[in-house]
Parts: sequence; structure tokens; C-alpha cells
Amino acid sequence: MIKLYVGNKNYSSWSMRPWVLLTQAGIAFEEVVVRFDSFSPDSRFKQTLASLSPTGKVPLLQDGALVVWDTLAIAETVAERFPEKQLWPQDATARAHARSICAEMHSGFTGLRGNCPMNIEASLPERGALIWRDNAAVRADVARLVQMWTALLQRHGGPLLFGEFSIADAYFAPVCMRLKTYALPVPEAISAYVERVSNLPGVKAWIDGALAEKDFRDFEEPYRLHR
Repeated sequence: MIKLYVGNKNYSSWSMRPWVLLTQAGIAFEEVVVRFDSFSPDSRFKQTLASLSPTGKVPLLQDGALVVWDTLAIAETVAERFPEKQLWPQDATARAHARSICAEMHSGFTGLRGNCPMNIEASLPERGALIWRDNAAVRADVARLVQMWTALLQRHGGPLLFGEFSIADAYFAPVCMRLKTYALPVPEAISAYVERVSNLPGVKAWIDGALAEKDFRDFEEPYRLHR
């Protein structure tokens, strides 16, 4: 059976993507949670992953002798392994578009990711308001998301970015969590998409797991002294 190594569900946006993808697609896998203690070379987290991955990071997919690290590589591998799940859009043009926006998320949106780290348990509208007021990069990233998602929902008719669930929705699920946590202002149609993603069984299962952890990591939340 496939093994998927993930970090703390409350914080690990990279881990969330393949976990949601596998769960929502109904692909059986064994979950291995590697708790964030620290990211120093002598941490239990790094020691656990050192023998498995050259990067020492999560997520990590293991399938027998095959080891795949990096979220996008994992998504592509799963799509190849389970073609019947149709995890990319079937239309070639839509498929290329879906790959493009996932790659854009993979390497971009650094303003949003850096200033609004994923924290599913938290509700931080006041912090979000300050970030929105003071950070042009966050406003620009959200504007790009609104433009992207609006165009895709209109083109494909919803309810998700390419109609049915795809890797693209799994890839942007952590962004949906950020928009909710920090209450960043978006149009009603975008809020509705965020809620539809949040209510997908695979996403809801991850959220439930994050809320059940109750594992405050101070180095992940420098903006909060305690819960």
C-alpha cells in the first residue's frame, strides 16, 4: 500500500495537497504523521525523514521501492498510477491549463504564503486586516486568485475549478484555508468556492484532523504567544 508522510495537519499546507488528493479520489494509503518538533538537523522530524528523502521534508510518498518527494511530483505520480481516477481534466487544453495554475501556485504567491501561513485552527481576522492594509504583495496575490478562479468557474461551469474535482482543487485547498483564517476580502463567488472546497469530504477530513491535533507549535505561530 502507498504510504504518505505528512506533517502537522494544522500547519503543513504542502502535506495537505496530496493527502486531500488521495482521500478525495478514494485511493487507499497509509498515513504517517511526522510531528513538527523543529527543523534543525538533529530534530526528530529531520531524523525520521533523513533516510527516506534527500530533502528531509514532507510530504513524501512511498510505494514499495519508489519514493517521491515534492507535492507536484507526487500529484503527477498518483495521476499516472491511477488513470481511472481522472485526476487531471480529460480535455488536453484544460489539462494544460490545470498544470499551469498548479505550477504557478507551486512557485508563486509568495506574498500570501509568507504573510499568511496556514493555521486551520486559528481565526485571525484582525491580523488579516492589518496584513491586507499594509502588504501590497498579499493584495496582488489575492487579486490574481480572484481573477484565476473567477475565469475558471465561469469557463467550466463549476462547482470546482475544472468542473469536477481535480488536482487543481487539491492544490489550492490550503489557499482556501488561508482566506478563511485571515478573513481576507474576496467576492461572494470566490467565498462560495472556498466553502465548496472546505466541504469536500477529503478536505473536511483534513480539517477535522487539524482541529483534533491541539499541538501548538510556537515556532509555527510567532504571531501568537499561546492558544
